[in-house]
Amino acid sequence: MDTISQKPSLAHKFIQWAIEQNVLLFGSFTLKSGRESPYFFNLGKIQTGKALNELSEFYAKALSPYQDQFDVLFGPAYKGITLASATSMELYKLNGKPQNFAYNRKEQKKHGEGGQVVGSIKEKKIWLIDDVITAGTAISEVMPLLNQSEVVGLIIALDRQEKNAQNESTIQSISKKYKIKTISLASFTDLLSFIELNADFKKYIPEMNDYFRCYGISS
Repeated sequence: MDTISQKPSLAHKFIQWAIEQNVLLFGSFTLKSGRESPYFFNLGKIQTGKALNELSEFYAKALSPYQDQFDVLFGPAYKGITLASATSMELYKLNGKPQNFAYNRKEQKKHGEGGQVVGSIKEKKIWLIDDVITAGTAISEVMPLLNQSEVVGLIIALDRQEKNAQNESTIQSISKKYKIKTISLASFTDLLSFIELNADFKKYIPEMNDYFRCYGISS
């Protein structure tokens, strides 16, 4: 899997921004899975046009090298809808190439144009965009809707790099199952290197290391 960890400064800028927006918090948090985590990441905290614009800039910079590889940026409902539309605008500003986007509804529309997909995707190359993939449910739900298209990639904000029963992260499993490229704005590895370089956060290093030893992927 590719990540922006190949360009640590960009990943670290994203992490710093996420902290400033209260999207990324350090402490003690009980996750939906029941795990006790030393950090919490929630893009639902983005509630202003300014913050959304800044977030879409990060996504666009990450996607820019791949823009010629896909036709449509697709956002799974619900968070992916905003991310797809905002990032498509930013890609246009960045590269001058009009970027098509599409998204799905959770329910089937029975009037008007009908269906669950908004946007033209038939026989197109699709790149998915989302925030954080935990169990991969949203991706599994939209894949059947894209069966007349070719899904080539997925971008998320944060790869937690947590293992499943097969000792793979959810992102690795998705990449293998659907044979697509996966990239992230930052990963757990980036988080760890960030706090190691910042005195204000070094106190969280022991808890972060313990958490990854328990739940992190082995490679």
